[in-house]
Amino acid sequence: MAKTWTQNPRFQRAFNAFFTKLHRLRKGKLAFSGMPSLLLHTTGAKSGAQRVSPLMYLDLGDGRVVIVASNGGAEASPGWFHNCVANPSVSAEHGGATLRYTARVATAEERAEWWPRITGLYKGYTKYQARTERPIPLVLLTPQPVA
Repeated sequence: MAKTWTQNPRFQRAFNAFFTKLHRLRKGKLAFSGMPSLLLHTTGAKSGAQRVSPLMYLDLGDGRVVIVASNGGAEASPGWFHNCVANPSVSAEHGGATLRYTARVATAEERAEWWPRITGLYKGYTKYQARTERPIPLVLLTPQPVA
């Protein structure tokens, strides 16, 4: 299948840099297509380098948030997803604060519960799922206890 403009690496880098700056200028008060945004900080699975990825999220209301590894409907999951699997201790900037989380891939049951809520907020995810054979993974971020 042909790549869409959202799957162009040059576009993704430029968009991510712009969105990261805008997110920080707005002190985390930024929504994209009706969903709130966060900046996910991960450790590279292969490189060990620190990475920042702007993402939309679903707030579960109990401190946990769900992020979507759509990659614009590409056949491969985004790099940040692989980083979360390899190094589940992450942090996220949202709501004007940076919090520590533990990341894990949602179970099939959790995905079945959360996917309709997510696609109800952002219809683009339905289009992304139609572009790929893989089920788009959801990642649950659970707050780490404060030491």
